[in-house]
Amino acid sequence: MIVPHACDEFRLHESRDEPLRIAKRDQLLADTLIMAYAIFKTGGKQYRVQEGDTLSVDKLPVEADEEIKFGEVLLVNDGENTTVGAPTVEGAGVTAKVIEQHRGKKGVAFKFKRRKGFHKTIGFRHHLTKLEITSIKG
Repeated sequence: MIVPHACDEFRLHESRDEPLRIAKRDQLLADTLIMAYAIFKTGGKQYRVQEGDTLSVDKLPVEADEEIKFGEVLLVNDGENTTVGAPTVEGAGVTAKVIEQHRGKKGVAFKFKRRKGFHKTIGFRHHLTKLEITSIKG
């Protein structure tokens, strides 16, 4: 009499559920591919965003709960078509709502000169603006 090993039983269950798992994965991929996104530039950095995303960028001169529009959009994807700018996409824009002005995590700048006994530690915190993306026009 042959007794199946516990690992063999696990493999049987895994293979039975495999098509269902693949179907769920494919559905998730399809849902994420449909979402429109854009790449815009602010503060010398580029950000890839979708509607509803929240991100922190370098401080902008805007008060909380105000709308801000970014016109320097480098790429726009509406779910089917991708438009790449040269260098920017004409007529495209990303609109965001300012959630708050805040400061980032503490960073440390450590200065050191060997054999001189010179050690200097300076802490700093970046000033940031937290945004919520409300719309992408492209």
